[in-house]
Amino acid sequence: MPQRKLGHSDLTVSALGLGCMGMSWSYGQAKDRSEMIALLRNAVEAGVTFFDTAEVYGPYTNEDLLGEALEPFKHNVVIATKFGWAPNVGDTTRWSKLNSRPEHIKTAIEGSLKRLRVEAIDLYYQHRVDPNVPIEDVAGAVQDLIKAGKVKYFGLSEASADTIRKAHAVQPVTALQSEYSLWWRQPEDDILPVLEELNIGFVPFSPLGKGFLTGKVDATTQYGDDDFRSTVPRFNIENRAANLKLVEIIKQFADQKQLAVGQIALAWLLAKKPWIVPIPGTTKLARLNENLASVNVKLTPYEIETLEKASEQIKLLGNRYPDAQQKLVGR
Repeated sequence: MPQRKLGHSDLTVSALGLGCMGMSWSYGQAKDRSEMIALLRNAVEAGVTFFDTAEVYGPYTNEDLLGEALEPFKHNVVIATKFGWAPNVGDTTRWSKLNSRPEHIKTAIEGSLKRLRVEAIDLYYQHRVDPNVPIEDVAGAVQDLIKAGKVKYFGLSEASADTIRKAHAVQPVTALQSEYSLWWRQPEDDILPVLEELNIGFVPFSPLGKGFLTGKVDATTQYGDDDFRSTVPRFNIENRAANLKLVEIIKQFADQKQLAVGQIALAWLLAKKPWIVPIPGTTKLARLNENLASVNVKLTPYEIETLEKASEQIKLLGNRYPDAQQKLVGR
């Protein structure tokens, strides 16, 4: 497995990481724990050293899963987790309140350390920007945790270019985690330039469009009420029909190379910048192996340009999130 360095730091990880949310939360019923432990350990054996979770996934259960599965390898892997959510009155499985107050951060990390069974969090992201707390205060709180030896590196998620600059001025930001793929290329406009300028790594989540760019989604695909995608405008029946035209274009490239659609989508991301580390998620061993094989797919500059020009002809429909959550990104 090739390795990549995240930004200005000395944090080196596998070129592809593993997003673990769906093992416990948001994409239907939580999967069998023993099967997910086996999958996580298979990923380690295949060369994956970068694993992504968050306290809100479950809540808590995904961190706990990774803690058990990765404990035998904890000195050889990098585990990223996130803070910044808290339960509103009545919340159960999905928290709806932002809380990045410094005192809350310093309490939240104790739970994450315990569940992950580690002495320090490798990469600690603010999950969403809290408009009620200055980002300088958030960066300062994480800086205190770094000085205390409880955190190694600081990250942000779905933050604007301005917020990244303000945070970075207080505590260097090692990585930004935001959505980026062939069906969400907006980060190219203002995020990628500031990351390159400040030498910050980029960790795209949903690099396969929440499964959409695998080629396994069609007009007949149904999502249960316990699957987050049932609420996402981009996945409703009308928008999905229009957006599938993008998948058809990617499939043409995949067929020419006798590859899977998702492998082309991941290879495109890997080719964009050497400091980009996608974290596709999966709960299936076959899909894990398929995704990991994409690190060996080399697209030429001509192929990349042709793929991008073709995909730009497709008008994609629907927001990435329901309205309430759409307001929380890009702050």
